[in-house]
Amino acid sequence: MSGTRRMLLVGTQKGLFIARPDGDGDGDGWTLDGPHVAGYEIIHCCAPPAEPGVIYAAASHKIWGAHIYRSEDGGRSWASLPAAPQHPAGLHQTALKSIWYLAAAPGGRLYAGIDPAGLFYSDDRAASWHPVAALNEHPTRDTWEPARGGFSLHSIRIDPANADRLYVAISAGGVYRTEDGGTSWAPANAGVRAENLPTPFPASGHNVHRLVMHPLRPERLYRQCYHGTWRSDDAGRSWTEITAGLPGNFGYAIAVDPRDPDTLYQVPESDSHMRTVVDGRLRVYCSRDAGASWASMSDGLPQSHAWVTVLREAMDADADGGVYLGTSGGHLFASRDGARSWQLVAGFLPRILSVQAVDGTA
Repeated sequence: MSGTRRMLLVGTQKGLFIARPDGDGDGDGWTLDGPHVAGYEIIHCCAPPAEPGVIYAAASHKIWGAHIYRSEDGGRSWASLPAAPQHPAGLHQTALKSIWYLAAAPGGRLYAGIDPAGLFYSDDRAASWHPVAALNEHPTRDTWEPARGGFSLHSIRIDPANADRLYVAISAGGVYRTEDGGTSWAPANAGVRAENLPTPFPASGHNVHRLVMHPLRPERLYRQCYHGTWRSDDAGRSWTEITAGLPGNFGYAIAVDPRDPDTLYQVPESDSHMRTVVDGRLRVYCSRDAGASWASMSDGLPQSHAWVTVLREAMDADADGGVYLGTSGGHLFASRDGARSWQLVAGFLPRILSVQAVDGTA
């Protein structure tokens, strides 16, 4: 890993665990600590690059509700913040069921995506939150509906070269794009099938599971949907299906290699009924030609009777060839060589909801 000390933020159904590499980070050893924010589901974390040591965690509890926690010391201690993004009372059945995604934009702004689907922002380090009304009240909102996993806005992607260009994904609602910092929004789903809807190629209403952007080529997007995998080369204005070569067209987890816009990783699942990896084999499929072809890169992963799921935020990749994933069975795996081989970092954790590789100085 070229001496880079990545640490893994592992959100689970019972709290946050942090895996730190032993020594200088070049070996295979990891030290695991946690659970932090014990007893809460940690759906997503955000470590703003401009604030070393700061981490935000989206936490949810069946009794105590949804909250944002913040650490100022790289995850060693945590405090609950008094404010949370939520809809006005009475607008929906509930103002806030859970917080699904947190994203940091240049300049210090934080974005949050929630269930019921909505986008919010904070300019004061999460002390207060404001709705992005143009999206939350979009004319196509009547085409959005809850999916099996909830009614969430997730996958907030910010163009690193232009902070006014954002993309979000809604399950179920589709991908939306703004070019003016959120003043106006347009659906970005042209060319994507939606077999579960009356119209096969609708403008909105899609059940998109995850959306990723390549940091070196922001107009290159990939999306994993209810019925396949797609690529966009023009900032989401059109999409090309790249499902061919995968053993299944269903799945949640997709990640890009930050060094190469043509390299991406995906964990195929059997179908919307079974929702486990295909044939009980935990396989990571890699494409090095932008989805034109795929190959299983699964040496070290269980290849029989592994009836698990890898959820939408439970896979990540870093700029040193590291790829990481966590399963619904509580097993955390890491690859240091671009998914060519895998090792078990930790087993028997609670159900893993998210995995993020962040700078170890955090």
